[in-house]
Formats: sequence, C-alpha cells, structure tokens
Amino acid sequence: MIFADLFIASLTVVLVILFYTKTIQIWHIYVILVGRSIGDTFQNPALGASIPMIVSEKDLVRVNGLFQMLQNAIKIVAPIAGAFFMELMPMQWVLSVDIITAVIAISCLIPLAIPQPTRTTLTVKPNYFGDMKQGFQYIWSTPGLAMLIGMVAILVFFAMPGANLIPVLVNEHLGGDVIKLGWLGSASGIGGIAGGLALGVWGGFKKRMWTALLGFAIMIPCSIGLGLTTEKYFYTTIIAMIFMGVGNAMVNTPLTAIMNSIIPRDMQGRVFSLYGSIVMLMIPLGLVIAGPVADWLGIRSLYWIASGAWLIVLPLAMLSKPLMNLENQKAVDKPPT
Repeated sequence: MIFADLFIASLTVVLVILFYTKTIQIWHIYVILVGRSIGDTFQNPALGASIPMIVSEKDLVRVNGLFQMLQNAIKIVAPIAGAFFMELMPMQWVLSVDIITAVIAISCLIPLAIPQPTRTTLTVKPNYFGDMKQGFQYIWSTPGLAMLIGMVAILVFFAMPGANLIPVLVNEHLGGDVIKLGWLGSASGIGGIAGGLALGVWGGFKKRMWTALLGFAIMIPCSIGLGLTTEKYFYTTIIAMIFMGVGNAMVNTPLTAIMNSIIPRDMQGRVFSLYGSIVMLMIPLGLVIAGPVADWLGIRSLYWIASGAWLIVLPLAMLSKPLMNLENQKAVDKPPT
C-alpha cells in the first residue's frame, strides 16, 4: 500500500510539473490516469487482504460497513472541495493537494503493524504465475465462491452501464441540468453513508448472504424508478438514488466480509485481485452493448433491463445451496482476536 501510494503520488508530481510549465497535453492526462489505475490495482487488494489480519471475524461486517460509509462520504466531499480549490488556485496547486494527502496516508501506514500471513495455502516459495494459477484454482474449486463471483459479474454487467450513463439520463430527461446531476451524485453518496453507518451499528443478519441479497432487493425498485425519470417527478429519482446507495453498501459490505472470513489469509490478495479484474472487465463489456441498446430503446430502458436481470439472477442465487452455504466454510487460519 505504501509503494502504491508513492507510485500514484509520483505520477501526480509529473502532472503538477506539466501544468506548471504549461506543457500539458490531453494524452499526458490519459497516460497518467492509466498509471494511477495500475497503482490502485495493487493498493485495493492489499487493503482488502489487510483488514481481516487486524480485525476479528465477528467485527468484519461492522468495519467494512464503516469503510463503505467513509468511501461514500469522500464521494460527496471531494467534488465540492475540488471545485472550491479550483476557484482559488491554479491547477498545479490543486493537484498538489493529492500529494499532501498521499504523504499523510503513508505516514499513517508506516507505524501500522499488519501481521504477515503464513504461506499455508500457496507454495512456500513465492512465484508470481504459480500463485496466480493457484488463485484461479482456489476460486474454481471452492464451492460457492466461483458462483458468487459469477453472480456479481453478471449483475455488474447489467447495472454499471446505467450508472455510468447517468449524465445521458439527465441530458435527455432532466433538461441537461447540471445541478440535478450533482444532486443525483450526492443522493447516491448520502445513501451509501446511511447504508454503511447502519451496517456499522447493526452488523447485518447473522447469515451475511441474506444481508447482501436484501441490498440487491432494495436496488431492484430503485433501478425501475430511475427508468421512470421525468422532470416533473425528479424527487422520486432522488429517492431512488438514495436507496440505490443504501442497497449498494448493503451488498458490498457483507460480501467482502464473507470473502474475508472464508478465504485463507495468504490467498486473499490474489483472490481479491482476480475478483476485481473479473468484475471490472464487465463494465466495458456492458457499455459496448448498452450504447446501441440506449440508442435503440432509449436510455431509460437500461435501468429496466438491469431490474429484469436482477429479478432472474437473485431467485436463482437463493436456490443455490453452495452459494447460500458459502459463509459456513472457514479459512484454515484465523485473524488475531
């Protein structure tokens, strides 16, 4: 995590220099964004694998719920802060804030002791390609885990195009009002905070999979509501986005906790990396198909199609014993109490 933060911050330093010297080109920004994404692919799985090493299993849902709350709070605060700084300072100084926060983050990580898991599941000697192969084999051979990842990938395939094309929805059915676009983004963040806070306090159902399925169930009518968006009933769209954020938090939090509790500690970084790669792959694939569908049937049809997909997938998931019993499996090793 420290080296990923250093790598990302160093790329921001390059951007600062380019803006300061007025030599910035649009392709510079694209290349640096790709580099930052590469840094994130190292940082996020490491973060996900570190949490169960320092948190007891019974508190995983609460901690992940509070983590979701913080992430959604950032989604609300960061754009406002960015706009405020851009009014006050030239771009190079705005970007310097990212460097300062990276230094703060690294300073927090340096004194933090995260136990290193014993390599019991993987081969004792680290081997990149061998470890990745074992990661795939572990997912495929674990009853319910491959099914869980497949279910999430399918749902993301249908859901994310609509989420990414919210600006088009606003342009076509809300008069292109940027204030309304901002309200929709804030509503989703507020819902995410509420959902994360609720799980942080409540902890969810004893059977975590039911909490995740409840989150998906909440999102179904919300997606239908987004498909009914009009200027006259804009407030219903706001309500739909709030509860969409709640449902999203209730899905991500227990699913992360389930994987934290069943996957051996020395395997978690690899499984989370593969899981993230598979799910992220669904986003461009979904958008490739969603564009022509939106042109043909209208942007609102994407939300109805997503709702229909969820209505088919979720009952099948509830009928799957390997999936519903997934959390009954236990990892070989346990986190410290």
